[in-house]
Amino acid sequence: MKKRRSTEHLITERINPRTKEIDLHSTSRIIELISEEDRGVADAVSNEKRNIEKAVDLIVNRLRSGGRLVLVGAGTSGRLCVMEAAECPPTFGTKSDRILGIIAGGKKAFWRSLEGAEDSKKDALEALRKISLKGKDVVVGAAASANTPFVEGALIYATKKGCGRILITCNRINNSPLADVLICPIVGPEVIVGSTRMKAGTATKMVLNMLTTASMIKLGKTYGNLMVDVQPKSDKLRDRAERIVMHVLGINRNKANNLLSRSKWNVKVAIVMGSKTIDYKLAKEILAKHKGVLREALNSE
Repeated sequence: MKKRRSTEHLITERINPRTKEIDLHSTSRIIELISEEDRGVADAVSNEKRNIEKAVDLIVNRLRSGGRLVLVGAGTSGRLCVMEAAECPPTFGTKSDRILGIIAGGKKAFWRSLEGAEDSKKDALEALRKISLKGKDVVVGAAASANTPFVEGALIYATKKGCGRILITCNRINNSPLADVLICPIVGPEVIVGSTRMKAGTATKMVLNMLTTASMIKLGKTYGNLMVDVQPKSDKLRDRAERIVMHVLGINRNKANNLLSRSKWNVKVAIVMGSKTIDYKLAKEILAKHKGVLREALNSE
């Protein structure tokens, strides 16, 4: 018989004493218990802010050097990785091949649970070979249990390639030869034993949000807290683009719309055009000179 991985030592697999009779409670009390457990997630993530900071600096350095951010996970963690990667292009204007999400079992595992897919290190290696993983890339492995074979296989391959490596887990480990940075928000036993889609999933989502958002801010993808690299491909996003230009330049909607039309709906270019009273070509050149960082472009002579 195949030897199974032991998980009894994992915090996320322990019985939560506060919810061990949850099936006997009223709906109101069940919701209250879940809510009480969720309250500690933000604190657990906050306790890891120094490690998150190290991870962001690693990601920014790799992306500035032309590398990519590759988010890898299985099950819930994998779905969160894919979702995080998918949301960066419309929010920050990143190219779809710069931030990638990989889930054990491939695309079909995003919609339908394929739990056995997490057990293959070989599949992780093949998935990373498919994207031609390079040494200048950074790989983030998300694994609530810390020892998911698919994620472990990805980090082993990333180590061999010389990539930057980050591991997010909700179980306590002191060090790992497979990771440059460990992020371990300890959320405790789940409301339902082992159901890491709950507190562990919430913590993982929070950490991924911080990693991508802070990295994009450092790379000049925002102006203050404004989404100036937004891709205005829907009515809602075109409205947001107009409001950003209005706010930064202190102009009305008609003028903002005119600038955006002339800038081919590039918010940064529109703002530089309006601020310096210059044409599209010159505004693009100024932005390119300052590597797309709007604040630097606006402050230039």
